[in-house]
Amino acid sequence: MATVSSAATGGLPPGEADQHVHPPDRPTQPPTPPPPAGVLTDAGELLRALAAPVRIAIVLQLRDGHRCVHELVDALDTTQPLISQHLRVLKSAGVVHGERRGREVVYRLVDDHLAHIVIDAVTHVQEGGHS
Repeated sequence: MATVSSAATGGLPPGEADQHVHPPDRPTQPPTPPPPAGVLTDAGELLRALAAPVRIAIVLQLRDGHRCVHELVDALDTTQPLISQHLRVLKSAGVVHGERRGREVVYRLVDDHLAHIVIDAVTHVQEGGHS
């Protein structure tokens, strides 16, 4: 009976080599150069602004249309001060824009890219894509 040497299995003990998961074959392409450091920093700030569960819920609400604070309070079953605090974070990060209409401020997403980031993250988790 022939045995497979650990050198032939990449240094793994016999039986573990076939358990190793390899990515699918893809055409070899030159690596994509990273964006400038400032762009990476700004992207990190944006992701931090989206990192709180209440802010994720706000973005999901705003993807369906403009909302005022009281509508978000009702939809998310939380307090007005908490919603206002999270809206300030999202506004300063450039995620939402507020427009005064009489006594109320109506909020909307700045663009659809932001909703896609949140929707993709939520979908990923719902599909069991995190540990």
